[in-house]
Amino acid sequence: MALRTYGGLAAVLDPRRPPQVLDTDALPEAAAAELARLLAAAGSMPEEDTDGRARDAMSYTITAEDGDRVTVLEQSDAAMTPAFAALLTWLRKHFAQR
Repeated sequence: MALRTYGGLAAVLDPRRPPQVLDTDALPEAAAAELARLLAAAGSMPEEDTDGRARDAMSYTITAEDGDRVTVLEQSDAAMTPAFAALLTWLRKHFAQR
């Protein structure tokens, strides 16, 4: 699973900056189950509608690979579902513990 963060005030996506990557196979069983639940919930909710008012908002791309299946979720601070926010919070906490 990978998390790429970009945008914000005067920020630009830097393609040379690698995303944060999580080896989900190395997670304890309970953590892997929680992550799978959060990913399923975030993937099943439609994205929030935005009218472009927050052009300086941070944007997030979460990419999950499961064999040949790739799931890509993209949302921003300006239009984020509660399920995506929960997944993003989980990932941020995990990356902060490294």
